[in-house]
Amino acid sequence: MSDHEGVASLLETITSRESRVSVIGSMNVDYTVTAERLPKPGETINGGPLRLLPGGKSANQAAAAARIGAEVRLFGAVGDDANARFLLEHLSEAGVDTSHVRSVAGPSGTTVITVDAHGENTIVYSPGSNAHVSVDYVHDAAGDIVASSVLGLCLESPMDTVTACARLGHEHGMTVLLNDSPFVDTLPAELIEACDVLLVNEHEMAQLLGVAEPEDGDWDKADWRDVAARMRTLGFAQAIVTLGGDGSVVLDGESITRIDPVPVHAVDTTGCGDAFMGTVLSGLAAGLSLDDSARAASYVSAFAATGMGAQASYGTSAQILAKLAQQ
Repeated sequence: MSDHEGVASLLETITSRESRVSVIGSMNVDYTVTAERLPKPGETINGGPLRLLPGGKSANQAAAAARIGAEVRLFGAVGDDANARFLLEHLSEAGVDTSHVRSVAGPSGTTVITVDAHGENTIVYSPGSNAHVSVDYVHDAAGDIVASSVLGLCLESPMDTVTACARLGHEHGMTVLLNDSPFVDTLPAELIEACDVLLVNEHEMAQLLGVAEPEDGDWDKADWRDVAARMRTLGFAQAIVTLGGDGSVVLDGESITRIDPVPVHAVDTTGCGDAFMGTVLSGLAAGLSLDDSARAASYVSAFAATGMGAQASYGTSAQILAKLAQQ
C-alpha cells in the first residue's frame, strides 16, 4: 500500500467513525497582509491588500477536525462586535457546533499577521473576549465538554481555565491533548498531570526541555531518545514534536517514530500547526494510534499550507487527497 493510499484509509476511518472531540479556547479574526519579506524592527515595508480571515488556535483546531469528519464542539467566548458573527458563521460552515460559545461585552479576539513570499509569518495576538473564558464557564459547561472522548487545549485562554478544563477531562477519562502555544516554558504541575499528550514544535520543545537546537537545523541528528526521556521526566509519556517542512517526531513511551513531511508549494503556513493538532484530535477520537494520527495530520497540514489563512485553507478529506495526489 502506498503512503497516499495508507493516509486515505486513515482519513476514511476518521470520517466514517463516531469521533467526538471537545475543544476549549480561542476564536480570533486574523487581520492578514502579505509582503515580499517580513519587516525588521522599526522598519515600514509595503504590503498587499488587508484580508480578514477567521482564526484563533482553538477555533482553527476545531474547524480542521470538523472538516475531516469529526463531531466537534467548541467552547469559548466571542465579543459583542461584528467580528463575533463573522467567526461563528465560518465555524458553523466548517461543521463545528458553536452552541456552547458565550457572548461577552467588548471586542472579540484578534490577531495581526504578516506573511512573506515564502509563506513564513509573524503573529501578534490580542485576547479580547478569549480572556473571559473562565473557570466558572468550564464548570457550567462541564457536562457538555465531557460528552466527547478527546479534549483539545492550547494556551490562548487563561492558564487557570486551561488547567481546570484539563483536570475535568482527566477525571472523566477523556484523552487530553495540550498544545503549548502560545509557548509557556514553565507549565503548572497540575496541568501536566492532567494531560495525556503534548504537542509542540521543535523550537518550543528545545526551550521547554533545555535541548540545544542543531546549528544547521538538521533535526535528524538530534538525540530523540534523550528528548523522549526528558519528556517523560517532565511528565509527558506521549508527545509530538512538529518540525515544520521536515515532518514530525512521535514520542510514545520508549517508541520513537519519524513522520515524513508531505512536499507542497507553501503559500501561507498560518494555521498549519492547528490543522495538525485538529487532525490528531480527530484521529485519536476515531481510535487511531498516535503514530497514525500524526501521519494523517502531515497530509492535512500540508494541504493547509497551499492556501491563504488558517481556517480558510482547510479542506475535507476528499479535497486534501485530490490535491496532494497531484503534487
